[in-house]
Amino acid sequence: MKVLVVGGTGLIGGEIALHLQENGHAVTIMSRQPSKVPTLAQLPFLQGNYIEDDMADGRLQGFDWLVFAAAADIRNLPRDGSVTPEAFYTRANDEAVPRFFKAAKQAGICRAVYIGTFYPRVAPQQIGVCPYVTSRHNTDLAVRALGDDGFNVCSLDVPFVLGQIEGLEVPHIAALAEYARGNIPGLPLFAPKGGTNHISSHSLAQASLHALERGESGRAYLVGDENLSWKAYLELWCEAVGNPQDLEVREDDHPMFPNVIMFAGAGATVSYEPDAADLALLDYDRGQIGPLIRRIAAGRWQ
Repeated sequence: MKVLVVGGTGLIGGEIALHLQENGHAVTIMSRQPSKVPTLAQLPFLQGNYIEDDMADGRLQGFDWLVFAAAADIRNLPRDGSVTPEAFYTRANDEAVPRFFKAAKQAGICRAVYIGTFYPRVAPQQIGVCPYVTSRHNTDLAVRALGDDGFNVCSLDVPFVLGQIEGLEVPHIAALAEYARGNIPGLPLFAPKGGTNHISSHSLAQASLHALERGESGRAYLVGDENLSWKAYLELWCEAVGNPQDLEVREDDHPMFPNVIMFAGAGATVSYEPDAADLALLDYDRGQIGPLIRRIAAGRWQ
């Protein structure tokens, strides 16, 4: 199949693109700028800014499948106060993402997967309260509503994602390893309250391929691998980098996981087991988080 992966220069989209290619599909990545990472730069590139472009020029024609892994989050939010979070997320997500999917449908793409977030599912009380959660909820509903007999579209509701692509710098992961080593002056080692579910980018790529192949149109699949307290998660990192710790749990704002990104609420514990039927359908590896942390810490790619 000819597959377009929007957001294919990032960790999640890049892992999905590479996995689809490894499984015999002809993959093109779309982003604002081409990737300089060798493993991603070898893939065909299609320039596109889904927020600014209406895609009416025919560039989406000729593709069979679509994976969209580019919805805006807090990393994209302007820090200068030029726009409110509500206005930014409404334009970048609520309006632009469904518009892109409509263009994809009109271009003849027949199957699509939207990479969403788990927050509207695991913290529904934040809908209408948190601009980000509200926006992702609205966007997901609008995208899945486009499904019909000729356009199969489903979404994956994704928890915290950890991964690595050779040559791709992920600043948060690099900083997390240095923090676990105790190498960041002025930042004491401790754990925040609560915890969450995690999934590897490779497991998510496996789930994305199987959702494209056999996902039910209109469905939102909650995916996940391991439930870990922040204490247990950070202790895995400390052990992997050679600095084992029994971390104190504090209510203080955490330098690596600040309250501003804890969209389920500061100190919340988000723990769940994906539906057994969904696990069978999406068929992705589990038990991956500890081994992946050890590989990242050791600089190994396999």
